[in-house]
Amino acid sequence: MIATQVVSILLVDDDPKFREGLRTLFSFYSHSGSWRYEIVGEAATVDQAVKLAHQQRPSLVVLDLELPQKDGIAALHKLRESSPSAKVLVLSGHHQDEWIFRAMQAGAKGYLFKEQLVNQLCQAITTIINNEIYLAPEVTTRFFRMFHFYNGRSFSECKSFSLTEREREVLYWLVQGLSNEEISQHLYVTVATVKAHLTAIFEKLKVTSRTQAIIKALKLGLVSVNLSAMGSSTS
Repeated sequence: MIATQVVSILLVDDDPKFREGLRTLFSFYSHSGSWRYEIVGEAATVDQAVKLAHQQRPSLVVLDLELPQKDGIAALHKLRESSPSAKVLVLSGHHQDEWIFRAMQAGAKGYLFKEQLVNQLCQAITTIINNEIYLAPEVTTRFFRMFHFYNGRSFSECKSFSLTEREREVLYWLVQGLSNEEISQHLYVTVATVKAHLTAIFEKLKVTSRTQAIIKALKLGLVSVNLSAMGSSTS
């Protein structure tokens, strides 16, 4: 008789009802497959997630990208440092190419759109447990579109201007047409912090206005325009 293998899981999402739904799904999978899933912790913030991951040493972290104070990208970086053995599956409502690319670049082993959760979660978990990367076709297309973009001059250009990761994020959302307030909401920082980043960006790009920064960023290929992001910001 083959022993059931146990997979320890840490759930990271600030919505208690969503975590409850995940627990229900994992309970169902445990009774219908060859794996038994054990929820060893739940977190609503990055700091909680990092602390629990260090304490519980889960095999898998199921991570939302929209978290209070610090986003899931920050969690990925911290988890990679503090719990490198934990595999991370991102569950997100973000469809933008940039978010997918940054999440995978930061160490995620898979990226799953939340609306595809019921249809794809089991396959995603199985794939990741078997030390493979999970990207559904619609996600793969977006990832490689950004990969080819950054594999060109844009990534080297960003480095040549010494833009930090956070400054690249602010610049990305600036190009999408977001206001300082909207950028602060996307990045979970204060408006004052956004303004400080913009000041640093202007100095590094040698520009004096938002319009000049956008034009230079597009001309040099530092970021791309995401039409879906622009549409969502005005809806």
